[in-house]
Amino acid sequence: MLLIGLTGSIGMGKSETAKMFAAEGVPVYDADAEVHKLYAPGGAAVAPLEEAFPGVVKDGAVDRTLLSKEVIGKPDALKKLESIVHPLVGQANRAFLENAVKDGAEMVLLDIPLLFETGGRERVDVIVVVSAPYELQRER
Repeated sequence: MLLIGLTGSIGMGKSETAKMFAAEGVPVYDADAEVHKLYAPGGAAVAPLEEAFPGVVKDGAVDRTLLSKEVIGKPDALKKLESIVHPLVGQANRAFLENAVKDGAEMVLLDIPLLFETGGRERVDVIVVVSAPYELQRER
């Protein structure tokens, strides 16, 4: 199975690119969507993040604004956040790949904005980097 890594900065068009692959029948794993699930009520990251950063959970979900205030400009706090969230995202990614193999997929697209930062480039066969002019990026 061919593993395609999709990456690019915010506002570059990764989501639109992923939609194009999905429209052709390619299974797509969206790391950002997975984080949203982890932060939602009942998500696997809610309790550990509340324990690590008391007060960031509101109405059973992680409040991203409050969490940001806890980690922006604080390298140790950011590492703590990543040590909680990245393994959970990795578990979901492995489950996605296992299902794709079971389903006989010939290729999959892994939409992972932090592909390089998390060592993902070693796990994929091909990397697609989405880029857009600065003006267009700002509009988005």
